[in-house]
Amino acid sequence: MQRRRRRVVVLLRKMLTCAICVIALVALLSVHVHVPVFPSFKVPDFADPYKLPTITQQHEIKYQILSTEQSWTEELAPPHLSQTPLPSRKLDVTGGNSNSNIVKLWKPPSNRDFVPCVEPSSNYTSPAEPRGYLLVHTNGGLNQMRAGICDMVAVARIINATLVVPELDKRSFWQDSSNFSDVFDEDHFINSLANDVKVIKKVPKELSTAARAVKHFRSWSGMDYYEGEIASMWEDYQKLRCRACYEALRFAPQIEAMGKLLVDRMRSYGPYIALHLRYEKDMLAFSGCTHDLSPVEADELRTIRENTVHWKVKEIDSKEQRSKGYCPLTPKEVGIFLTALGYPSSTPIYIAAGEIYGGDARMADLQTRYPIMMSKEKLASVEELEPCVNHASQMAALDYIVSVESDVFIPSYSGNMARAVEGHRRFLGHRKTISPDRKALVRLFDKIELGTIREGKSLSNKVIEIHKKRQGSPRKRKGPISGTKGMDRFRSEEAFYVNPLPDCLCRRQPLNVNTSLTIK
Repeated sequence: MQRRRRRVVVLLRKMLTCAICVIALVALLSVHVHVPVFPSFKVPDFADPYKLPTITQQHEIKYQILSTEQSWTEELAPPHLSQTPLPSRKLDVTGGNSNSNIVKLWKPPSNRDFVPCVEPSSNYTSPAEPRGYLLVHTNGGLNQMRAGICDMVAVARIINATLVVPELDKRSFWQDSSNFSDVFDEDHFINSLANDVKVIKKVPKELSTAARAVKHFRSWSGMDYYEGEIASMWEDYQKLRCRACYEALRFAPQIEAMGKLLVDRMRSYGPYIALHLRYEKDMLAFSGCTHDLSPVEADELRTIRENTVHWKVKEIDSKEQRSKGYCPLTPKEVGIFLTALGYPSSTPIYIAAGEIYGGDARMADLQTRYPIMMSKEKLASVEELEPCVNHASQMAALDYIVSVESDVFIPSYSGNMARAVEGHRRFLGHRKTISPDRKALVRLFDKIELGTIREGKSLSNKVIEIHKKRQGSPRKRKGPISGTKGMDRFRSEEAFYVNPLPDCLCRRQPLNVNTSLTIK
């Protein structure tokens, strides 16, 4: 009996040992095969009806990756993000600040009941029989082309011409081979403008060799540019420019889907800043800004400027440019700026930019201050971005979407993208956009370098005070500063697509309790 009991006990011990081993093995395997996923949530609602378009069932886009169908909207983290930082909601997002101060950092300005009003007036008619065809060849980067396209929609209406779908710039600095339909939703563009302008995809074959008159138009134009011909219908044409920009000219479905996927992944870290860090080789070469660069780097940029034929200004005083606020902030200066504003180190930041000049070394200081620093290349896998790679306009479109949908947008330089995104955010309800006063900031940064002021409360108070009224709140578009001429006058005048108020935004005003809201 004793032997039997011993055998039973031994058997039970072996079974228990095996069970423990199995449990341990399962636990171990579960750790190693776990696929990190971003929290499940829906694509954020975009302000209706003026929203970045949703992808309908008929436009469901899928592409092949390693013989597996993977949806653009799949919420799995790309492989290289398996060891991502903890989402900011699990970090100390206050960074030592009080909750009330944190709320202020993310709170958008009041829209003061301004809403989009782009419907034409009662005397606006459908397009008459066209008198000819308007062929448009755009130039520049994505947002310069966007502005030009929207202006040409209005020009086509003014001269009563059929607009041929514009050709994108393929000869600029970026050497992008993208066609219109690669970047924008071509059919939507044509259909949305049906009551304004007749748009066709190509010139009829029988006219392909016909003689053409060539005219160079200036985009970002003010009323005085067209005043002689169209003053009587100016308001309708301004609204048409907004309809073209914010309704008709939306991105191609596959770009919209990928952009929303990036927004979702960025949101998994919590509220985020989209930082348009315009510290790229082409911008520094064009502007002649060489602060903090080595002599070798400055020579490289000067050589690029001298060899770029269509850049007219060759000799530029870098110190003068910077002192006037005409240079983009450096990554290090941006870090000082964000810290002074009060954003804690746990703030998620999306870098909306191409390749930063100087690479990781130039980004080191900013990266140290704000370790949760993401980009499209970090948020998406190589396979996911593959369709857009080597197409600068398509990559810029992804940055545009993530920037428009960010909680806070901050441009380091007031270039074409910065202006376009700011205007779009104003149109969508005056989302928070902090525009750095570079001229004032440079003076403070220089004092820090000289040791006459230190980072801390005193600097923070100065920076916050300077930017109290530079956060995207509603105001009428500024005209040129009186007495200025030439380029200084152009720089002082606020462009149409930076601020569509009053032309395309109206204020809702309640009449009384028993009547509905009116817009004027």
